[in-house]
Amino acid sequence: MTASDTDWWRSAVIYQVYIRSFADGDGDGIGDIAGIRARLPYLADLGVDALWINPWYPSPMADGGYDVSDYRAIEPLFGSLEDAAALVDEAHAHGLRVILDLVPNHTSDQHAWFQAALASQPGSAERARYLFRDGRGPDGADPPNDWRSVFGGRGWTRVVEPGGAAGQWYLHLFAPEQPDLDWTSPEVRADVEQTLRFWFDRAVDGFRIDVAHALMKAPGLPDLRTDLDWPEAARRPEQHPHWDRDEVHDVFRSWRTVADSYDPPRVFVAEAWVPKPERLAAYVRPDELHTAFNFDYLRAPWLATPLRRTIDATLAQHATVGAPPTWVLSNHDVARHVSRYARPQIDQPVHSLQALLGRPADLDLGRRRARAATLLMLALPGGAYVYQGEELGLEEVEDLPDDLLQDPTWLRSGHTDRGRDGCRVPLPWGGDAPPFDFGPGDDAWLPQPESWRGSTAQAQREDPDSILNLYRAALRMRRELPALGDGELTWVESASDVLHLRREPGFACLVNLSQEPVDLPVGAQLLLASAPPAGGALPPDAAAWLADPT
Repeated sequence: MTASDTDWWRSAVIYQVYIRSFADGDGDGIGDIAGIRARLPYLADLGVDALWINPWYPSPMADGGYDVSDYRAIEPLFGSLEDAAALVDEAHAHGLRVILDLVPNHTSDQHAWFQAALASQPGSAERARYLFRDGRGPDGADPPNDWRSVFGGRGWTRVVEPGGAAGQWYLHLFAPEQPDLDWTSPEVRADVEQTLRFWFDRAVDGFRIDVAHALMKAPGLPDLRTDLDWPEAARRPEQHPHWDRDEVHDVFRSWRTVADSYDPPRVFVAEAWVPKPERLAAYVRPDELHTAFNFDYLRAPWLATPLRRTIDATLAQHATVGAPPTWVLSNHDVARHVSRYARPQIDQPVHSLQALLGRPADLDLGRRRARAATLLMLALPGGAYVYQGEELGLEEVEDLPDDLLQDPTWLRSGHTDRGRDGCRVPLPWGGDAPPFDFGPGDDAWLPQPESWRGSTAQAQREDPDSILNLYRAALRMRRELPALGDGELTWVESASDVLHLRREPGFACLVNLSQEPVDLPVGAQLLLASAPPAGGALPPDAAAWLADPT
């Protein structure tokens, strides 16, 4: 086994495929496995190392597939197990690894386990797999505690017992259709490990862990209290009752044993929303998960001081456990970074569309900043994720018709929070009108804006100055330059609104976040720039890769 077989994840650039919106192979307007297979040459040519596929399991789709009814099968809308096997084989043939999405905190309410729990009595073994509790008050009419759903509203739903009476309540930190599992149950732990082995045995290379910070809940399920609101709870000595509890790490240590039993070992990346870098580093200790998304970096504004502050804190904390950072700018849960960067920047974290609405946007400026942010991200030590469509410079679609919004946040907020559908609009591949060759049919499950005519992959492939070709060039160089990928960086003294980093051997990245041109270092050779320098100076909101003569 070579080092590249075992340590590839330390430097990997992984492309996120939101399957419903990537490519449609059968013409029904919904992306599927056939669509992914047809576009594997595109991903290989782009230069990424792997693809992560959002949940493709059977699901009623109450939350875009994150309500899973069978973890060891394929949603018929997307294909079959045979299609999945062919995709893995073909991806490997293209030199691409495949990472799936695991949803361990909750199942669908249509999962066989939950249906059995509803048909059983309080105190039964079937209910012990979930978090069923009696209500408070003399008739049990009040929820067991004050926990809230991430999507809005209370985090508990009361069931009707088999005899017809109002009965117990079950916990759902997300939608009511997503009942939380009880991770103190040995049966739950054993079943999820069986799911890991099911897919690892089919040559899948790893898993992204959905809400990895949520599995364990405090004994007794105590009230949250307003003074423990997240993330302010991090400033208090006690742990939050259901986010980022220390007990969750025992689960991940057992999973690491499973992953390491394969040759080559399989890998994990954590979705862990935690309030401090040292809490994130705990998830990637040597005997736990391999990497974790860096949401502090994703949420940082396009300002030099908070960006450097986040980079420094991330590198310092990951170094304490010997893990590589994993950088990310966008994903299926946050507003696209073109639209975040298109707004006036302030030193506070922002990731949701709701936080952007009402603030003026300059999308041309957002794209300039996004191009520069790409070169900065790919120059940093460790690995990175690319969310589908960011290589095309796509913006958030902020004006989807109300009647087409499907995100549970829209429904649970009483139609006040538009949710995440705007970053999930199907990709434009070619042609001059929607659905832009998304599939062989004439429709897509969410409408694409007419303005994407010039943003299609086909149009950008023919434009040497396109953001697609910037990604292709950067990813090619990243593989060729020995300084990039895993490793260390040093900062070069620069103006307060300029980031200048050096990586050995002989590489530098200069990022101009000021309002004025910045001179390139004397004698440096320009390798790649997000915008063309003029007169030896890098324009505002631009980045350059340099062969550093020093």
